[in-house]
Amino acid sequence: MEKTMEKQGTAVHERTKLLVMTGLFIALGYVATTVLMVPSPTGGYMNLGDTVVLLGAYLLGPVYGAIAGGVGPALADLLGGYGIYVPATLVIKALMGVTAALLYRALQKKDWALLVCGVAAEAIMVVGYCLFDGFLAGNLAAGLAGIPSNLMQAAFGLAASTLLALVLKKSGYVRKQFPNL
Repeated sequence: MEKTMEKQGTAVHERTKLLVMTGLFIALGYVATTVLMVPSPTGGYMNLGDTVVLLGAYLLGPVYGAIAGGVGPALADLLGGYGIYVPATLVIKALMGVTAALLYRALQKKDWALLVCGVAAEAIMVVGYCLFDGFLAGNLAAGLAGIPSNLMQAAFGLAASTLLALVLKKSGYVRKQFPNL
């Protein structure tokens, strides 16, 4: 009986920690998205949020990483005056998170997998916003105009998240606290 209670206590502690870390990554995603908002030609903006979306996916795993990755940047859109983008951002960034996390797991968490997973996730972002911008404008050409700025954002997010994840992987403490990494 005592062992069962101890096990339940540990499970509750782990779930609580995961929920708190998800909230933290939502806040970090919001801040990283809003700290530098560079307008793009399609009416959206470039930002640093993809770094946190990808890092959250690697640390939190597919479910919680997707939640944090979608909600933080969507809040930035909502509170930053880009309300029309909230549904698209929520879906696109969550898909980025779940894709990066599942692919990273499938590739057995190898260091080189961070780059592969980041490229796959950023491709979702570039294509997703291209299609959404095209939908908003009523023609795909308008969506295509945003590809260069989205590629710049993708490159930065990919590079920064990969470097941060590689540094964090070297810490035994971080690996213990975030077994998904």
